[in-house]
Amino acid sequence: MAETSEPTDSGETREAPAWHSRTAEEALEHWDSARSGLTAATAEDRLAHYGPNQLRPPERAGVLRRFLRHFHNILIYILLVAALGTALLGHWVDTGVILAVVLINTLIGFVQEGKAEKALDAIRRMLSPRALVTRGDERREIPAEQLVPGDVVHLQAGDRVPADLRLFETKNLRLEEAVLTGESVAVEKDTAEVALEADLGDRRGMAFSGTLVAFGRGTGVVVATGEYTEIGRISTMLGEVEGLETPLVRQMEQFGRWLAAVIVVIAMATFAFGYWVRSYPLDEMFLAAASLAVSSIPEGLPAIMTIALAIGVQKMARRNAIIRRLPAVETLGSVSTICSDKTGTLTRNEMTAQTLRTASREIFVSGVGYAPQGGFVEDERDIDPDEDPFLIEVLRAGLLCNDAQLYHQGDDWVMEGDPTEGALITLARKAGLDPHLEEERLPRTDVIPFESDHRYMATLHHDHEGHARVFLKGAPERVLELCDQQQVSAERGEALDANHWHAAMEAVAARGQRLLAVAVRDTDTERRELNFDDVEAGGFTLLALLGIIDPPREEAIRAVADCQAAGIDVKMITGDHLATARAIGVQLGLGRDAKARSGHELEGLEESELAALAERTDVFARTSPEHKLRLVQALQKNGRVVAMTGDGVNDAPALKRADVGVAMGGKGTEAAKEASEMVLADDNFASIAHAVEEGRTVYDNIRKAILHMLPTNAGQSLTIMMAILMGLALPLTPVQVLWVNMVTSVTLAMALAFERAEPGVMQRPPRAPNTPLLSGFLLWRIPFVALLLWAGTFGHFVYMGMLPDVSEEVARTVAINTLVAGQAFYLLNLRLIHQPVLPGGELFRSRAMWLAIGLLILLQLAFTYVPVMHTLFGTTAVRLDDWIRILAFGMLVFVIVELEKLVVRQVLARRRGISPQTV
Repeated sequence: MAETSEPTDSGETREAPAWHSRTAEEALEHWDSARSGLTAATAEDRLAHYGPNQLRPPERAGVLRRFLRHFHNILIYILLVAALGTALLGHWVDTGVILAVVLINTLIGFVQEGKAEKALDAIRRMLSPRALVTRGDERREIPAEQLVPGDVVHLQAGDRVPADLRLFETKNLRLEEAVLTGESVAVEKDTAEVALEADLGDRRGMAFSGTLVAFGRGTGVVVATGEYTEIGRISTMLGEVEGLETPLVRQMEQFGRWLAAVIVVIAMATFAFGYWVRSYPLDEMFLAAASLAVSSIPEGLPAIMTIALAIGVQKMARRNAIIRRLPAVETLGSVSTICSDKTGTLTRNEMTAQTLRTASREIFVSGVGYAPQGGFVEDERDIDPDEDPFLIEVLRAGLLCNDAQLYHQGDDWVMEGDPTEGALITLARKAGLDPHLEEERLPRTDVIPFESDHRYMATLHHDHEGHARVFLKGAPERVLELCDQQQVSAERGEALDANHWHAAMEAVAARGQRLLAVAVRDTDTERRELNFDDVEAGGFTLLALLGIIDPPREEAIRAVADCQAAGIDVKMITGDHLATARAIGVQLGLGRDAKARSGHELEGLEESELAALAERTDVFARTSPEHKLRLVQALQKNGRVVAMTGDGVNDAPALKRADVGVAMGGKGTEAAKEASEMVLADDNFASIAHAVEEGRTVYDNIRKAILHMLPTNAGQSLTIMMAILMGLALPLTPVQVLWVNMVTSVTLAMALAFERAEPGVMQRPPRAPNTPLLSGFLLWRIPFVALLLWAGTFGHFVYMGMLPDVSEEVARTVAINTLVAGQAFYLLNLRLIHQPVLPGGELFRSRAMWLAIGLLILLQLAFTYVPVMHTLFGTTAVRLDDWIRILAFGMLVFVIVELEKLVVRQVLARRRGISPQTV
């Protein structure tokens, strides 16, 4: 394991000793310090040399530069080309609208980038503002940024550790290190050194900057400050991690470049042909070429894409998934692997007693978390605690030998105190025991609090009938030493069978559960004080062994199954112990046997070896921030689109690197939230599955918009090109092209952004990230529909021109309405991309689609019959028989496309060997 770095006197860095493997005296000697602390003069010199104990802010681009670089996007370039075309044509209103869309898109990206840059600031805010130190034999409180290596720091309950410390004195010291390690319970600290290769969570002699003192007190010497601390190392790593472009952005840029090139080539070729071959006037040909270019540019597509993403954001928010960056909505739809933290994400971060072993029985407890809901099962049958006095006696012992508090607050149960003790209160409440009544019946007379030196807690109680007893709970090995009897039933006890209990301990621990033993002893009714000598005298009767774990959420188990059904691999990456992680993995259904690896097994692996291991392993335990980051990168190199969930500072680098970083909104740190693209308001893994469904729907809707806009634009372009090639009058003038583009984008194509999910959206595999936006199917459907629309529009225009006494204005008005009718009926086909829309009433399940068509009808009637529109667009009224042909063509488009779906499904089904209904 690589050792950390530290600054030298020359200002350079060197490899620092791994202080967890050294004694505290070595640390004091290394920093030329003593338990009496540094002198004020020495501290001042070191502060000038090493700098303040704070994280260095990153270099950032200026506001103007950050704003301007959001214009460097092919979608923006397409919009600017469209704006230039409308400006050249003198249509300043359209130019203003397009430029407004450009500005709105740019502002959204600028604001979101500003939020993303708060990730490092969030980590800096986690550092402690004050520190209690000894300097020159005097205790004083100083600002934490003034700490220097060698300072002696004192910790007490409620403090945030201000720097990395090598502890040399502890008293029941327990630290909450979840932000660094993912450990679900507070870690007990001592002063002993541990092995060099010990994982971060096993370094008991260290206190790390940014962690919280949950209980007790301690003193240590500062061995690292600022960016040289563990949290500083993560901050540096986070600053070096590069975020990834989303698949949609990459595909849209590629699509935009391809489309721009095609448009330029076609417009130039058409201009050259018309000017030199057909001898059109130069100004008329320039307007025709500009009209062709404008008709080909889907200027509404970026706006529709943004709206589709925004609608996805709103839907996800209603399902507790808050999106911080719009493109992440679609990326969720292509996620193929979800790497999830365990504590607080797949589990509630609420300890739960699940197993109760007595001398002759094994009882399982249902229910999750601190809510006292659940029951007791033995030999697959339910137990009524009221009819089981021995069970009640065991639960009463755990309830009374306890300092935690559990109470109802709103709709939730809130626990204050040690999580393990909270689990015992919940266990007793499940059996109907009331803590207040039990305390009144057996009031506590004295207590020996839990201390790491003796590893147990003992309480003395007297009832109102003159009896006294001592309840004892603690580490099973320690409690066993103090017992000589074991309780078999409420009426019978027998000599302690140590071998039986050791076997039971191994069996329960193998399930990943933490062990706790409960014992009792009657005592002299006159005794009013409890001391160590009295407890150490032994004579206790062992009641039961309890197995406690932070179990998986029930909804998380279902969500994992849903993800797997959708072709998404779920992998658990946690800082918790290997046995616990493996047990939770089995309960979640991660793989057949929940293959688990420890973080130290990943060190030294080549990238190819790590990539192979990441593919075949479901559970990773005792992982560091570097491990999590490397695993995400390894999976991405395997072609995976990775979503990473987490709540701690240790998760932030991996969250930033992942294709979609998912932070916990309730129990997550600000650093994790700011490094992520999505925040779960309910800290529930199940919300990710809902978000994936919405992401797939958003992508489908964007594909539908492309499937609608490109054929209709191509149909317009073909109509104009054929007229130029044949030397005919233009069927659509430039201003009429803009009208069609505007009304179809605002009404028809925009409606597609509101489409609901297609049936079976979560039964299909995730989309490969390298899948082009214009897949083989789209490359077929787009020209197929474009030719249909061109044939109807151009054919109807030529037909009208052949009729006597039909003006050019009438022919153009009929042609435009024919084109729009074909687009409207084709919109109905797109309710489902592959499947027929008539069976099951799917055609009538889209309210937005029918509203859009209704609005389009009103606009086209105004376009055709309102005099001012005649003046603006050169149109005129048409007759009833013209409308009959127009509507007949629209219906023909609908029928032909539905038949095309049938043929395509049959072809694809034969090719893939599946049923056409599943295509």
